[in-house]
Amino acid sequence: MTQDRDARKAALWRRAGLSAVAVGVVVLVVAAALALVPWSPEEEGDHADGDLRELADSHGLDLGVAAAVDPLVEDRTYQQVVSGNYTSMTAENTMKWSLVQPERGEFDFEGPDALVDFADEHGMSMRGHTLMWHNQLPEWLEEGDWEEEELREVVQEHAEALLGRYQGRMESWDVINEPFEDDGPELRENLWLEVFGEDYIADALWTANAVDPEAKLYINEFNVEGGGDKSDALYELASDLVERDVPLHGIGFQSHFVHGQVPEDLVEQMERFTDLGLEVTISELDVRIPDPAGEEEIQAQGEEYRRVVEACLEVARCPGVTVWGVADHHSWVPEWFPGTTDALPFDEDYVPKPARSGMVDALSRHREARRRGAAR
Repeated sequence: MTQDRDARKAALWRRAGLSAVAVGVVVLVVAAALALVPWSPEEEGDHADGDLRELADSHGLDLGVAAAVDPLVEDRTYQQVVSGNYTSMTAENTMKWSLVQPERGEFDFEGPDALVDFADEHGMSMRGHTLMWHNQLPEWLEEGDWEEEELREVVQEHAEALLGRYQGRMESWDVINEPFEDDGPELRENLWLEVFGEDYIADALWTANAVDPEAKLYINEFNVEGGGDKSDALYELASDLVERDVPLHGIGFQSHFVHGQVPEDLVEQMERFTDLGLEVTISELDVRIPDPAGEEEIQAQGEEYRRVVEACLEVARCPGVTVWGVADHHSWVPEWFPGTTDALPFDEDYVPKPARSGMVDALSRHREARRRGAAR
């Protein structure tokens, strides 16, 4: 599996058209500019409880993290936690419409370039996030009076600029993000549905596939991990797209869990989508705890992280788990869910928590089980 991962990464570089010399130049320039030093257990002893990245690599698992541009460029410890613990990165915000194309035809790739270059520098795969979402749209787009033909041109231009810039360097893209209403099975009322109709989802997947035919394309959604009407609606949508040979490769389970509410049937819910021939990834994992978070809750949260990683390892077509944020002081949780906190595997001082140990434990147990099986 590790050889497969290395081969995939080598193929990404070849598709990007970079020679070995060019790769070396990029590495030296980025490292010199940002002082990006790989994390090591000797330098950061608090992080040394199990080599999380090595364990993930040994399973061929994309263990990812959502990263923000400013701390990735400016904060040495943030850099070390990212590169020392994870094998892949997702762009947390910097690839969204409002940041990439704040004015029509004016593109800003400084942030996305920083993330993609960091990933290349540290041998990490990269997940793009996102092409079609109802949030974080620039004012010119959200408030425009659009005819269908003109808006199609806008989407095509944006896809060619964003996906085309990183063609061959992205392992996957969240093409469609949160297409359903928060708590129901209806498609969300948004600009795309209003102008294009329900087939905007298939159209966007075809567009993305034409621009980057090597990337795996995902629908990313929340509140579907435990079944129910919304999950059923997503399943019906995915079934229809697969039947029509639309280039959909996977479903992202966002998995923004509340402590004590990680579903017991997570494996079963993932497998019904993989039975369609799709991948299912845990794309935005965090587990928020109501204030005040005591030691008992923090320890139990570690078990919940372990269970989620174990669920992915149990599902044959689950390529990875991505944690949504590097450390608690960078988490979106306190702002969006007041009264909750401590959702991530590293605290505000970058000290690892039981959540990190839970992921190490899941991977270690699975490796040991494989060894015992091979010895029989």
